[in-house]
Amino acid sequence: MTLSTTVTEAAKKAGARLLAVHSPDARPAGRADMYTAVRRNDTVALDGLRAELAAARPGAGWVEEDQETTGLPPGEWWAVDAVEGNVNHVHGLAEWAVSVTLLRDGAPVLAVVHQPIGDLTYTAAHGEGAWRDGVRLHVSAKRDLDAAIVTTGQAEPGQAGTYRRIGESVTAMLGRALAVRMSVPSTFPMLLLANGQNDVFWQYGPVLSGTAAGMLLATEAGGIATRIDGSPWRPGSPDVLVAAPALHEAAVTVLSTVD
Repeated sequence: MTLSTTVTEAAKKAGARLLAVHSPDARPAGRADMYTAVRRNDTVALDGLRAELAAARPGAGWVEEDQETTGLPPGEWWAVDAVEGNVNHVHGLAEWAVSVTLLRDGAPVLAVVHQPIGDLTYTAAHGEGAWRDGVRLHVSAKRDLDAAIVTTGQAEPGQAGTYRRIGESVTAMLGRALAVRMSVPSTFPMLLLANGQNDVFWQYGPVLSGTAAGMLLATEAGGIATRIDGSPWRPGSPDVLVAAPALHEAAVTVLSTVD
């Protein structure tokens, strides 16, 4: 069994456990209810998933919460969001998934994203393309930003300086792109980008487990991933930009107006 198959099966099993506790009628009354459900979901999803990944790659490290926005030491690391879009799950929405990425020396080399609702599985391996349930993915062929659907993601709570940049970047893009959206979680707009349905994604203050899988899927589908200024991205970078190749330079130009 290949590593990709092993990881896919582990992600699907975690997704099935989460689906069993998902209700489209869920409506938390406040933060306390939300946090209780979020913690339950993390436990349900990680029950078995971490052990299966550790067995599949015994020498790989596990990216813990305090490493999500920092550089990583050399070697292999699992960056896992066991409930990507947990806030959606606990509100009865469909946009949540199990996201698993293997990084090697700071670069994503294997990614699996399984969305239980709809039973969709996205996979990518470095140099082997991006796929959704056996169908190869390709980014958009658009060449003009004024025809592009662009999306940004919300930063983690408590990053007031980042909030200003998000607002200014949205304003800048509103003057250039066809449609501007904000999405939580980050993975889903990058899945759409890999499938040619979105054209540009950027985020300030990204969290590694929320962006690594989508970045690999998008780049293996033909996209370009860098920092917002066009320089190379690496774990710990304070921002990320992923775009269809013909739109990348234009996106860098627009976002460079944000201090």
